[in-house]
Amino acid sequence: MKRLCFALTLLALLAGGPGCGKSEPPAGDVFALALPQQAQPRLPTLTLWLDNQRLTAEIARQPMEVMTGMMFRTNMPDREGMIFVFNDAERRSFWMKNTLVPLSLAYIDPDGVVREIHDLQPLNTNSAPSDSRLIQYVLEVNQGWFRTNGIRPGAVVRTEKGGLKETFFPFR
Repeated sequence: MKRLCFALTLLALLAGGPGCGKSEPPAGDVFALALPQQAQPRLPTLTLWLDNQRLTAEIARQPMEVMTGMMFRTNMPDREGMIFVFNDAERRSFWMKNTLVPLSLAYIDPDGVVREIHDLQPLNTNSAPSDSRLIQYVLEVNQGWFRTNGIRPGAVVRTEKGGLKETFFPFR
């Protein structure tokens, strides 16, 4: 029964948009049980290029990796980030619950084009929804990294394997 309850809770959270939340669940809410309680270990990485800027990014792809993201971590090294990979494109919404590091995030479309950039404040549980309904990837970096490196909407994200589609969905 506990497994079924956890699975249904996780499914409900994922239906609202993995890795994101619109508000903090009420005290005693069953959804609060599924929220991560500690930082996740370092995830596998790959090198990204945004225009001519190089960045090492951890890959959050599994539901719990996406849900946990940067929660509870106390720092992010320079020139590093975390890329969230989703199976389909839709409107995304991220928050900073239990996230201690000031971050900037880029909402990225299926072709690897940065559509939007948002600055997020630590511990802010208000969501930062995308305007676009075509977001398949989200890249989080230290706050100000995009600005400092001249990355704006329209920049293209690539890997050593080519575009994000070729890297993450080579057989589609």
